[in-house]
Amino acid sequence: MPLETLAQTLNARLTSRSAQHALRIALDAPELDNVALVSSFGAEATVLLHLLAVTKPDLPTLFLDTGKHFTETLVYQQELTERLNLSNVKIIAPDPRALEARDTKGNLHSHDPDACCALRKTESLAAAMKAIPNLSAVITGRKRFQGGQRATLDVFEANAATGLIKVNPLAHWTQQDLRDYMEENRLPKHPLLAKGYLSIGCAPCTSPVAVGEDARAGRWRDSEKAECGIHLINGRAVRSPVKQKETT
Repeated sequence: MPLETLAQTLNARLTSRSAQHALRIALDAPELDNVALVSSFGAEATVLLHLLAVTKPDLPTLFLDTGKHFTETLVYQQELTERLNLSNVKIIAPDPRALEARDTKGNLHSHDPDACCALRKTESLAAAMKAIPNLSAVITGRKRFQGGQRATLDVFEANAATGLIKVNPLAHWTQQDLRDYMEENRLPKHPLLAKGYLSIGCAPCTSPVAVGEDARAGRWRDSEKAECGIHLINGRAVRSPVKQKETT
């Protein structure tokens, strides 16, 4: 079955916007072989990770340790893994030989962030996914409210570049949905949320977000870059516009 047709078929099985329902379809679909989840253990990651914990805690969960994360993220990753009893978290790191050859001084992000993301994220993830036998689909935490190319994403997407189905169980969730779920399940928040970081990536390329700004405005601030490349499907991602404060 063509990949695009498969995505449409899986979307047609959705009878609600329930994330649990979407996960079950992905995990039970006879057309899919192995499935993995990719998590940044960032600002909202605990919701999807908790859903996984109550559905299939031994599912391969890939965390990219880029070597540039905030210390708070690394600690949070360990704490969530233990608290949620996730038994198959795989820590993925860049190839040290590639780092030595292409980012000797560790400052590639400062003058070529696209190349840095390719080296520390995209290539590392691609290698990790190839190591999973018969991988058919990857679960992500992307949501429509994050804007840009994410504004119209479906729960199931065809990724022609990788030949995989992308599963976005939280695609239709709002920020309030996330807050409610975290409160109802008493889930720990990323410590940087309290400091104004609403979308958390690597430390050199992430800044706090001001009131009224888009949640991802602090990622690669003052540049046209909006995605690391892992979630880019077709064409160039364009940063979503900053929301203006209402005046009365």
